[in-house]
Amino acid sequence: MSANGAVSSTQPPWLKIAPVMFLLLWASGFVFLKLGLRYADPLTFLALRYLCVVGLLIVPWLWFRPTLPRSPSVWFHLAMVGLLLQSGYFSFTYLSLKTGMSPGVIALITSQQPILVGLLAPVIAGERVDAVRWAGLALGVFGAIIVILSQATLHIESPLALLFGILALLSLTGGTLWEKRFGTAVHPLTANLVQYATGLVVTAPLAFAIEPMRIQWTPQLFGSLAYLVIGNSIIAISLLLAMIRHGEASRVSALFFLVPPTTALIAFVVLHEAIPLMAWPGMLLAAAGLYCVMHVRRIT
Repeated sequence: MSANGAVSSTQPPWLKIAPVMFLLLWASGFVFLKLGLRYADPLTFLALRYLCVVGLLIVPWLWFRPTLPRSPSVWFHLAMVGLLLQSGYFSFTYLSLKTGMSPGVIALITSQQPILVGLLAPVIAGERVDAVRWAGLALGVFGAIIVILSQATLHIESPLALLFGILALLSLTGGTLWEKRFGTAVHPLTANLVQYATGLVVTAPLAFAIEPMRIQWTPQLFGSLAYLVIGNSIIAISLLLAMIRHGEASRVSALFFLVPPTTALIAFVVLHEAIPLMAWPGMLLAAAGLYCVMHVRRIT
């Protein structure tokens, strides 16, 4: 892929199953995150997660010694994606919850990311979003909102919580578009190591400044941490960035429509949480929206 975000003409075969793999790993992460936050403060848990990722990646990076980018701009762009996605999106999400926003509201706010990407992609990434895809984006967002509303208690206790939620949305959108506009082919070990080191450098001091850094070292904490480190932080994020580089940002972002429905289904199986009747039509709408965005041919 070129530096200006053009879609690559050749795509690796594994990319065909990447959307399903990403969706399952990402949605499952919310279930494991809910479990882990019972035993640690939010930002402390996030910093611990990043510390484990960096520690896990540094060994194979030193062993394989991948070729390093020579251009300083490439290092800058890697760090910016880490700053926006790892430091920005996750930190602001956790801070919004800490300052009084319910999980339902933060889910509603961040579910608007595909629409925001669709609006900005033509300007920033040079993508054209046609009428069929806009219809799919609208269906997907509407379906995700129905699923969230059917399950969540919605409240905002402070304007600061709302601000953090909006900043989480902007960070997620910015990271997606930055990777699309400036992302280049860099060895995954190097890319992940830089991005998670950036996240650790930001979140660890933040956790130290505003939290008592409570951690209960239980088997449940270790299980949650292991899944989030390997399944989410290494595999899912690598898949997301690869899909953005090889495809169109608005199409890839549409996968987030199915995160609330998939999370609900996984929580039903793993945690035995009931799925309200109202959620089922929302799941169908979200799936229909994703189909329109991903599979209907673009108008030229």
